[in-house]
Amino acid sequence: MNETLPDRLCVDPRSPFHDADLLARGIGIRFNGEERTTVEEYCVSEGWIRVAAGKALDRRGRPMTVKIKGEVVPYFLENRPE
Repeated sequence: MNETLPDRLCVDPRSPFHDADLLARGIGIRFNGEERTTVEEYCVSEGWIRVAAGKALDRRGRPMTVKIKGEVVPYFLENRPE
């Protein structure tokens, strides 16, 4: 399996950036030097992540998300950086 992560990845199966096989391996996100576990989507080249905005839902019942800008470092959980 390829050891490089894509530039952009999303957990929503309706997204064109969703990759179930890659997500099944386990991916961690380090955002601005801090571990983040609630990331819905990320983009390394543009430097942002999307996280759920509390318990708010949109009109289709999906969680509302907020885009936060900063340094994004994705990694496989078995290759966790120290």
